[in-house]
Amino acid sequence: MSPSSLESQIAEHSEHTEMHENREQGNLALSSADFSALEERVARAVKLVKTEREARTAAERRAEGLETQLSEQLALAKTLHEEVRALNAERDQVRQRVEKLLSQLDSLEL
Repeated sequence: MSPSSLESQIAEHSEHTEMHENREQGNLALSSADFSALEERVARAVKLVKTEREARTAAERRAEGLETQLSEQLALAKTLHEEVRALNAERDQVRQRVEKLLSQLDSLEL
């Protein structure tokens, strides 16, 4: 092999090695960037899950409060319904008594 041929092969090999090293560094840089992006996405996902859990807990507490209010309102509605029924019965009795009194007054005028 001639010295110039050997030098050109060494130069080619050197260039090839440098290109390979540059590619590996590029891949490492790319991997680092990908990892950072993945890390950010995971952090956002964790934050989102945390926020959603807090919202769910708040909604459950609110639902419990509303169920309690509904129970109280149903009890009140039942009481009011019974009271209205009693007042209607009392009104009917008063009406009957007034009609009886009016009937007695009519009979006195004859």
